[in-house]
Amino acid sequence: MSIPAVLPPIRIAAAIIDDAEGRLLLVRKAGTNSFMQAGGKIEADEDPWSALRRELREEIGLDLADDERSYLGCFFASAANELGRLVEASLFHVRTNHTPIVAAEIAEAVWVTHSDAASMVLAPLTRDFVLPMAADLASGS
Repeated sequence: MSIPAVLPPIRIAAAIIDDAEGRLLLVRKAGTNSFMQAGGKIEADEDPWSALRRELREEIGLDLADDERSYLGCFFASAANELGRLVEASLFHVRTNHTPIVAAEIAEAVWVTHSDAASMVLAPLTRDFVLPMAADLASGS
């Protein structure tokens, strides 16, 4: 009997991006149904913040300075687009009024209210961790 190989988690950096009105910015990658946070895979030579800055520039045209974020922690969830895989997400918070410029693999970027987000098809990380945290961030908790 063979033991199935266990693949390591996919290391990503992502951001809860909200605005002064309390809306969330969610993205959907081309060829997928789930909305999620902007961000992406961390390259071997990158720290999570550098990876996030690169991904946000590539995906939605958002260029951030070091003082424009706060680190929220590391979270594990099922990968939305890779069956049977987990993501290990370094999650940051960014508050901005940026108008996203959709590029790279992103098909859609939308600003939504928390109640709108709750009725959308969401990636597990977004559904299980981001929405509750975003509500706390919006209320100032």
